Amino acid sequence: MDMDNDTTPHGFILLGFSDNPRLEIILFMVVSIFYMITLVGNITIIFLSHTDSHLHTPMYFFLTQLSFLDLCFTTSCIPQMLVHLWGPDKTISYLGCAAQLYIFLGLGAAECILLLVMAFDRYVAVCRPLHYAVIMHPKLCQKLVLFVWVSGIFGTLVQSPTTMKLPFCHHHQVDDFVCEVPALIRLACGDTLINELQISVIAGIFLMVPLLLILGSYGRITQAVLAIQSQEGRSKAFRTCSSHLVVVFLFYCSGTAVYIQPRSRFSQKGGKFLTLFYTVVTPTLNPLIYTLRNKDVKEAIKRLFGKDRMASGEYGAHTSG
Repeated sequence: MDMDNDTTPHGFILLGFSDNPRLEIILFMVVSIFYMITLVGNITIIFLSHTDSHLHTPMYFFLTQLSFLDLCFTTSCIPQMLVHLWGPDKTISYLGCAAQLYIFLGLGAAECILLLVMAFDRYVAVCRPLHYAVIMHPKLCQKLVLFVWVSGIFGTLVQSPTTMKLPFCHHHQVDDFVCEVPALIRLACGDTLINELQISVIAGIFLMVPLLLILGSYGRITQAVLAIQSQEGRSKAFRTCSSHLVVVFLFYCSGTAVYIQPRSRFSQKGGKFLTLFYTVVTPTLNPLIYTLRNKDVKEAIKRLFGKDRMASGEYGAHTSG
């Protein structure tokens, strides 16, 4: 069958910055470093949250879910991105592109809802501290996490199939690093009005609504924090909540810029840089933000290494004896 008349291509070409090989080499090194930091940082948070009894709380249960989401999110696209940045081959199969789109979109939607759940947890902790243990009991936390994953599956099953059925232009060149909805909509040569309306609705549900609810909850949290008499109590509350707010700002702002208007001039020109930001930079910053500004995590790391030193000391004493 002639590819020029085939609306279902055998594969795509992810252009990235193929017109600038020198920039691609620089990006390869930068992305590699960021990816390693992402792996180490998020795996560390997951390990500490499971092994340290002091971190067996709803907050760190949700933080573990965020770290796991970030690991899956980055692994769904960065290894393939590194291959394309390193060599001349920029191709990805149709099935590979579809799989990446389903996973990428589902995990992104799930993270939007998870950040809202984490904001709710902080709201209860600050505004209803006496009832926190009763409200945020383990069964509710598990149900909330289940809701997060179901929401991600719903989001990708609504948007991904219609995107992959678009009548793509014959050159099959995607002007981006990954197979994501806005880039594939820009590749379509037919009518994309329904797809654009669909992505705007989905973006409203998974980006704008959670963001407004998060900002509303933090308005109430700010009032409650300012009412705390203890300076130490206010500082601890602000440290914990500000870390989450920074993550929310980084994730939602970049996602909104790309997904609210997929065919806009800004989305097309700046989309590649924003894609790099929320697929590479944000997942790397998340564990750093939560560990560098979180006293509990830093103390857990100290306890971990303290136990290691004690164990090695005891081992040395036994062997010397």
